[in-house]
Amino acid sequence: MDTTIINILCLILLFVGILGTFLPVLPGLLLSICGLLIYKFGTDADLPMIYIWAFGILTAISAVLSYVIPAKTNRKYGGTRWGSIGSVVGTIVGIFIPIPLGFLIGMFAGVFIGELLHDSKDMNKALQSTKGALIGFIYGTGFSFVVGVAMFLVVLLDMLNVI
Repeated sequence: MDTTIINILCLILLFVGILGTFLPVLPGLLLSICGLLIYKFGTDADLPMIYIWAFGILTAISAVLSYVIPAKTNRKYGGTRWGSIGSVVGTIVGIFIPIPLGFLIGMFAGVFIGELLHDSKDMNKALQSTKGALIGFIYGTGFSFVVGVAMFLVVLLDMLNVI
């Protein structure tokens, strides 16, 4: 296969991977790491293996953090298991609702409803738990986004022979 076509494919995978860091219908950093691996092993790139290892480890860390951070921040802001379950259910339902950012709206609605099902008299606690879910989402997504952009830039700069 022509190196130019492989390079374009890699950049597309890396870009779609960046989009996937905040759109749950796309596998995010998995696409980015695939683009990085195809670039390294599918072309005659002199990209050092340290980048492959570092981004592989960061991708694994991101996968773990995307589950741990929202749960921890939800608990930190007074959330219960009901809110966590509501978050998962709401995200899944939100993916199938044909509105922009339905997954995100579904997640927050799920946390809020889950907390209200647990204690219908404490709306403030439900709001705090939802706030915790938002902060957790921002932290987790932000970390994944930064890793995805870094992968994209490393490949792009290597293609331009800057690194």
